[in-house]
Amino acid sequence: MKGVTDGNLCLAASARPGTVACEHRSVMLPEAIEALALKADGIYVDATYGRGGHSREILKRLGSGAEGKGRLVAMDRDPAAIAAATAARREVEDKRFTLAHAAFSEVGKVLDGLGIRQVDGVLMDIGVSSPQLDDAERGFSFRFDAPLDMRMDTTRGETAADWLARASQLEIERVLKDYGEERFAHAIAASVVAARVECGITTTRQFATLVEKAVRTREPGQHPATRSFQALRIFINQELEELSLALPQCATRLAPGGRMVVISFHSLEDRIVKRFMRRQSQPPQLPARLPVRAADLPKPLLRLVGKATRPGAAEVASNPRARSAVMRVAEKL
Repeated sequence: MKGVTDGNLCLAASARPGTVACEHRSVMLPEAIEALALKADGIYVDATYGRGGHSREILKRLGSGAEGKGRLVAMDRDPAAIAAATAARREVEDKRFTLAHAAFSEVGKVLDGLGIRQVDGVLMDIGVSSPQLDDAERGFSFRFDAPLDMRMDTTRGETAADWLARASQLEIERVLKDYGEERFAHAIAASVVAARVECGITTTRQFATLVEKAVRTREPGQHPATRSFQALRIFINQELEELSLALPQCATRLAPGGRMVVISFHSLEDRIVKRFMRRQSQPPQLPARLPVRAADLPKPLLRLVGKATRPGAAEVASNPRARSAVMRVAEKL
């Protein structure tokens, strides 16, 4: 299928001029790998490849050589992640590994294209990555003055600047409130509409300055534009909708005993994951007083594995971006 390539992988970040040198660290790496309960001959999906940290650790634990039957399918919607992996591929291709340029909501489509019906585990590390945040050209951060893009997949879709140029004040207010839980959404939306009449809002600095003037107070240590940038990014990339579409596909594709491991970084994302796993771990609700024996009730699709896990103090100290991570695990019955 289009966008699928085979090859090896590494952790190298993109090295385009003008980017901030960074090392992308996969959050909760040991915990996620342990939670997958990997089998040497299993088939696994890394639905958010990033820079390959989780994928590389999974490959280490799969069978190798002529007898190796293990397989890993990795996906990412960001063409920069695909390019970084392709540029770093080794001379000898790893036949166990397949990389697809696709959003995680397309996991079913990717697996169908590869002729895979069931997998033994799925890992989803949701959210924006360090290379995306640290590349000024992507427009994810107010730390740089750059085009206000914010698309994870730069090959398609509308940029944040384009959307702000056409959206109504009510639409902007709703996005800031729903996706960023911004208290001053009304004031910011009004400022955007007023400002774009005089000049377009096309850069991160323009938008951040506008928000800063509209926000009267903010939590200590947090930039006034933090919530607005977060809200725009989530909306432009339809991150919550993508997650809601991906979860049932992943659960359906799991083989009995297969694990679903999801790491989220935002309360809205974690709420979706928590509710989905909880709902699928309970028997379907039947009408009251229906004469059905407990033994005849439909069985749940999943069982919860442990409680929600957060990074340890040492990881947060060495990688502050891990501080909001939450990992949840479920197993197919």
